[in-house]
Amino acid sequence: MTELLTKETFLEKVFNFEKNKEWKFEGDLPCVIDFYADWCGPCKAVAPVLEELGEDYKGKVNIYKIDTEVEQELGAAFGIRSIPSILFVPKNGEPQMAQGALPKHQFEEIIKDVLGVDK
Repeated sequence: MTELLTKETFLEKVFNFEKNKEWKFEGDLPCVIDFYADWCGPCKAVAPVLEELGEDYKGKVNIYKIDTEVEQELGAAFGIRSIPSILFVPKNGEPQMAQGALPKHQFEEIIKDVLGVDK
């Protein structure tokens, strides 16, 4: 199940960039964050894949979505210039960004390699 984040919930569950200058993950589980917009075709193609991943990795990885039209400050904070942009956030370590509508197997590879999580 994907969860829509606002700036307020992002600060609480992912990274409080207003309080911390250095990256400090606030969450309990690694997460995947989809920066998207409703008008974006490739974003619509990724949405069902993310829903499936949410089920496949339930209890292991949180799947979040951020509407860049509504949460422009979050998009700007991460330098989002094209969508979909997907941020992979490990429990420890630096997050990594990927761009474009990735196929499911590629998401699974990145979740394994970057987040260190198997299905």
